[in-house]
Amino acid sequence: MPSAAQTRVVEIACDESGSEGEKLVGGSTDVFAHASVVLDRATALACIERVRVDARSPANEIKASVILRRQNRRVLEWLLDPAGPLAGRAHVHLTEKAFHLTVMLVGQLAVSGDRRHTAPTKVAEGLHRDAARVVGDQRWGAVLAGFNDSIRALPRSGRSVVLDPLVPALAAAVGYWGADGSRVHVVHDVQATLTPDRIRHLRVLVGPEAAERVTVRFVDSVDDPRVQIADFVAGAARRIASEAMAGRADAGLTRLLRPYVDRTSVWSEGATRRLLVPAGEG
Repeated sequence: MPSAAQTRVVEIACDESGSEGEKLVGGSTDVFAHASVVLDRATALACIERVRVDARSPANEIKASVILRRQNRRVLEWLLDPAGPLAGRAHVHLTEKAFHLTVMLVGQLAVSGDRRHTAPTKVAEGLHRDAARVVGDQRWGAVLAGFNDSIRALPRSGRSVVLDPLVPALAAAVGYWGADGSRVHVVHDVQATLTPDRIRHLRVLVGPEAAERVTVRFVDSVDDPRVQIADFVAGAARRIASEAMAGRADAGLTRLLRPYVDRTSVWSEGATRRLLVPAGEG
């Protein structure tokens, strides 16, 4: 007989910020954020209405850009506050794009050199930390861009690697909300890159047992207020993380964001990770 947890259903509404598909360097964003929230529609609508009033926004669909305006900082602080509407109801996975690409590069080199015993993430840590210092930012950037372009040029059907951070981030959300064995129903903003092949890859990443407990459906964010809240969280997290990575960390906002951040976020070791990611598995 299934346990209570195995029969429990958690419906998570998801959205992302910073997606440029498999273009991980040389684009317009250096951080990818994927947010998931567990809210009922009434709570989400009430939250959006509070944002609309406090931010004085006439827009039919309020986007994350509204709460990120300097004059609306108090609205963002209210959303992320430990006593606010999202405490315990929202989660976000962060990906440092250049580091993610470095991990992929090391993984491919390890396979090519028949060194599968080597942990790519550990090797990538050192490479990510030292390469630019040794050869210069421009040369190391060119190496990453060249690898990025070469993988993107391969037919997707014949690849052994998927660069897009969206699927691993979604798998992390499923793992977080379904950690107790609950069935996880994903309601995701329409996303062209989440093809049937990518959904199959998601099921591989979460493992056979969890795969049986996961469903995915797509909605237009304008039709689901919960997805709009996920957009708020993803957009805010990406901006806060990107500013921290650039050496412009906002102490107040990073402190508010940190409890929501997934411990398995793909982020290199160092001061910025300590600011953003709770201690634990990385």
